[in-house]
Amino acid sequence: MPGSADRRPAADPMTDGMIVASGVHRRFGAFTAVSDVSFSLPGGCIAGIVGSDGAGKTTLLRMIATLLAPDAGTLAVAGRDVARERAAVKERIGYMPQRFGLYQDLTASENLDFFMDIYGITGQERRRRRERYLGFSNLLPFAERRAGDLSGGMKQKLGLACVLVHEPQVLVLDEPTNGVDPVSRQEFWRILSDMQQAGMTILVSTAYLDEGERCDRLLLMHSGRILADAVPAEIRKGFGSLEEAVIARIRAVDAALAEDAFGR
Repeated sequence: MPGSADRRPAADPMTDGMIVASGVHRRFGAFTAVSDVSFSLPGGCIAGIVGSDGAGKTTLLRMIATLLAPDAGTLAVAGRDVARERAAVKERIGYMPQRFGLYQDLTASENLDFFMDIYGITGQERRRRRERYLGFSNLLPFAERRAGDLSGGMKQKLGLACVLVHEPQVLVLDEPTNGVDPVSRQEFWRILSDMQQAGMTILVSTAYLDEGERCDRLLLMHSGRILADAVPAEIRKGFGSLEEAVIARIRAVDAALAEDAFGR
């Protein structure tokens, strides 16, 4: 019917994606860490945030994980507002910061037990999850080794297993492979791919552009702003590589900011 589209209800930004940001700002004193960030990520995707140090990635992820509140705008996870429904968001999310809090004097198995205690996982389900999350991360042979004696890559995989033990809908990872050897990085991304195949939505920040190529969606972030939001191939379009595309966009933004600061 003519004009019927005009009478359809407006899309609800809080429910139309698994992770939704609308006009999000965050300041620390006079410094703006995140500025007017908006995006909507569908369920079941792996989305990457690529940017250099100081781009605002960690601040944005901390807001999604309910650790910081936006100064302006809205953020929602699985239809729940991160500022007004923190408890509901925490039930649905697994967050792994850059420095995950493993207990170095506990074994890998004991660290996992600690997190299962927090979430009240007991009995047969506890045994199932222990076998599953130490198993797919190839940590079962090292279950009785102290976390402090594990390699960097093993520590990151153990941290991921602890985050996943309550089986969240959404996984948020802040540069999880930073400083990890190439073989462990490959293994870590295999695990993420397996979790995506099981239906999990994953948002991961990274400074490695080759990891950006593994994502279904890529958010290019610089100086607190999203410069691009597209599939990697679209961002790469017209350039020989993703690295060239990213560098070109950052240089263009820096030039525009300098022009605004010093006048035409």
